[in-house]
Amino acid sequence: MAEKELTFGGTPVKKIALAYSGGLDTSIIIPWLKENYPGCEVICMSANVGQDSELDGLEERAKKSGASKLYIEDVQDEFVRDFIFPTIKMGAKYEGYLLGTAFARPIIAKRLVEIAKKENADAICHGCTGKGNDQVRFELAVKGLAPEMKIIAPWRVWNIKSRDQAIDYAEKHNIPLNINRETNYSKDMNLWHLSHEGLDLEDPEKEPKYNQEGFLELGVSPEKAPDLPVYITIGFEKGIPVSLDSKKMNGVELIKTLNKIGGENGIGLFDLVENRIVGMKSRGVYETPGGTILYRAHEVLETLCLDKDTTHYKAAMALRYAELVYNGQWYTPLREAMDAFADKTQETVTGEVKLKLYKGNIITSSVKSPYSLYSEDYATFNDGIDNTEDVYDQKDAEGFINLFGLPIKVRALLGKREG
Repeated sequence: MAEKELTFGGTPVKKIALAYSGGLDTSIIIPWLKENYPGCEVICMSANVGQDSELDGLEERAKKSGASKLYIEDVQDEFVRDFIFPTIKMGAKYEGYLLGTAFARPIIAKRLVEIAKKENADAICHGCTGKGNDQVRFELAVKGLAPEMKIIAPWRVWNIKSRDQAIDYAEKHNIPLNINRETNYSKDMNLWHLSHEGLDLEDPEKEPKYNQEGFLELGVSPEKAPDLPVYITIGFEKGIPVSLDSKKMNGVELIKTLNKIGGENGIGLFDLVENRIVGMKSRGVYETPGGTILYRAHEVLETLCLDKDTTHYKAAMALRYAELVYNGQWYTPLREAMDAFADKTQETVTGEVKLKLYKGNIITSSVKSPYSLYSEDYATFNDGIDNTEDVYDQKDAEGFINLFGLPIKVRALLGKREG
């Protein structure tokens, strides 16, 4: 490596804060940093965003790899409150993907910056590859929160070019790993989802091994789901899910409970060839059981509570919001302004949605809200209801159609005159 990369313009790097997951990439980064930045101290930070068992033994693994310290920061409540719920309220999806990795990165980067400042670190380091989205997300977050902070991205400068070579490096340096070459999918787990990339999934012609033991971790395939449906009722207050089957729950508890119920019923599997930020297409398989249920319930409730113009305009904004989140532009004025718009639309999105879960399907059973814009008196086919004409006089439709269709009629008449 060139000297300028070792010193960042002549300033020695003596302490580095590393975003540490305990996976292959970040495990080999620790000894690599100590080899290439002689005398540096590596401080690791792992943000608990709901990956549960992945945190077991993490401190021992980090220190065996050469780190001097590991912070494990539980940010699950903040993750749900400030990142997941705003995205649900907007109804944002990126090409159908529910943004599980994308909106986890800004909160991880936020906490990493806080630890780096606390430790007086000279630089921040991440294990994202030079082909992936996450390098953009991490670094844009750091630029937004600590623009003066140096950033080290080993995958963009070292000689390791594949995950097999990364495993070779780990074995050579006696770094403990919890993977093997045969099952070495690139995975990302958090409270919201689990993503799978790599190996056979890199070929879009190959069906994912949904029924292979150990492939799915949050649930089962629809084929293995129960033969009887499960009914659940989700309660919302101003667009935020607050209860399950009339039992009040905080966001973390609710998502974890829905992950279990949804996973058991084959809900939330999504196979996507997506357009990455860096320009290429990539294929991933996502498990998002609880999130898929919450999105559907929220969408159903909005059909009752939002007017037509707001619904349609919000859908257009949701696409742009999803692009901001996917592209790592969380800490931007536009995202904050769009949150304010979403909050305004959600003032009446309160009520309950009952869903039927059956073998991978989510079927709407019923929906109710004290702010419902639906009127049976207006919509009914039954002319026998008292005062029906006071509510809606069907004769009025003739004049509406004449005015609404006037441009079409004028154009047709003009065309007829011109032959």
